[in-house]
Amino acid sequence: MLQRLAAASLRRPAATFAAAVRCVSSGSVDITAPLNFWAGERRTSREKCNTEHVYEPATGRVLCHLEPCGAVEVDQAVKAAKSAFDLWSKLSGMERARIMIEAAHIIDARREEIAEMEVVNNGKSITEARLDVDSARLCIEYYAGLASTLAGQHVQLPGGSFAYTRREPLGVCVGIGAWNYPFQIAAWKSAPALACGNSMVFKPSPVTPVTAVMLAEVYAAAGAPEGLFNVVQGSQETGSLLCYHPDVAKVSFTGSVPTGKKIMEMASKGVKPVTLELGGKSPLLIFEDSDLENAVRGALMANFLSQGQVCSNGTRVFVQKDILPQFVEDVVKRTRAIEIGDPLLDSTRMGALVSRPHLEKVLSFVDQAKKEGASVLCGGKPFVPSDPKLKDGYYMTPCVLGNCTDDMTCVKEEIFGPVMSVLSFETEEEVLRRANDTTLGLAAGVFTRDVKRAHRVVEHLQAGSCFINNYNITPVEVPFGGFKMSGIGRENGQVTIEHYSQLKTVFVEMGDVDSLF
Repeated sequence: MLQRLAAASLRRPAATFAAAVRCVSSGSVDITAPLNFWAGERRTSREKCNTEHVYEPATGRVLCHLEPCGAVEVDQAVKAAKSAFDLWSKLSGMERARIMIEAAHIIDARREEIAEMEVVNNGKSITEARLDVDSARLCIEYYAGLASTLAGQHVQLPGGSFAYTRREPLGVCVGIGAWNYPFQIAAWKSAPALACGNSMVFKPSPVTPVTAVMLAEVYAAAGAPEGLFNVVQGSQETGSLLCYHPDVAKVSFTGSVPTGKKIMEMASKGVKPVTLELGGKSPLLIFEDSDLENAVRGALMANFLSQGQVCSNGTRVFVQKDILPQFVEDVVKRTRAIEIGDPLLDSTRMGALVSRPHLEKVLSFVDQAKKEGASVLCGGKPFVPSDPKLKDGYYMTPCVLGNCTDDMTCVKEEIFGPVMSVLSFETEEEVLRRANDTTLGLAAGVFTRDVKRAHRVVEHLQAGSCFINNYNITPVEVPFGGFKMSGIGRENGQVTIEHYSQLKTVFVEMGDVDSLF
């Protein structure tokens, strides 16, 4: 994603870059406006006594307070979405597309503002945040283009009779987002839903609640009906209320496997379809005939984007034995050179992890790896930037672990942080067996100059999103999702239209009824 979108960004008009003047700095933002949004405006919650702290990862300071939504607020948001659905679903695809294209234009105009708020709330670098905003815009543009192409099928039957199918919207859809890509995930879920004629109630992660409401304002400013895209804040209770609500037709969730199972169970009570994009422990296979420089760059992309907090990351890096020493030397050198610090500075390549508890969890994985016999080749320690205002932020040095084996905790469990585990292999058959020895199957990658081997290996990798000679490239035109316990359904690409619509079959008799009675 980073390289592909960076290339696209280079083609942006010079005037856009001139307008991209830093408006905020780490430690300077206080958010007081309500973060819930339904029926066309920001809303406060009755649950003010249960507010939760939201932190700025770069500094560790309190950024704002989250007002969770209870049963009353969730019902109001769903009713607003249901009312908007009645209007939106009757528009033609071209009419929906015009509003979605306008929303994309507004996102483009507010790119820097949205990216800065994403950094302040999430901790990732401003460089990555800008590209996440671009991905959100491109996703909305892509599905706007598909909105007018939704069509059914005509089937000719004997005697002049015929049947046809209609692709119809589902109704009110629920999107439940994760904290690693807050704005992008909100767009990835809402764009196909709206293109198909649905409305949506979106619940961000309580850790990163700030930017989803900005997307709600974008849709409203673009001319969407009041209630088309709503945002309700909260934790597990709010999510449960959404899943159980009788007027909700579908649930799309991005997050952990345990939570995904609970979502699936709750949705099953109403026999509601679900899309689940869950965790991963993905393998990256580097063969001895690889372009080693590209392989090293790919391994870095597969492990250290967004401080390693990416579900598709290729954290199990299998390197063929003969090139292992050179690969390790090069990847450690490049990892040590990664600039850590203030995520709002353009020079920063690794910002802060999302929270203090998560930072401690990731560091505990490194400690456990050492106890189990892995070698810490670099990093894996807390980091304190030189800027005094960042001293309480959630930083660590990116880590490369050597001498790893398949039975180690760092190899078996998803760490979700900047920790790369390097393993050695000898044969193709061996590495395929080891790569597939996991209950997860979100992504996988292979680096080799042998095109036959590349396609042969990918055929046998048990993963939904595979990469050849690259990693973590996610163009919105291409479906993204996993095998096994990494999820159900897909996001992005044409196939996602099927997950946000339903097929109605209509039979038309042109003769008389041939009755048995």
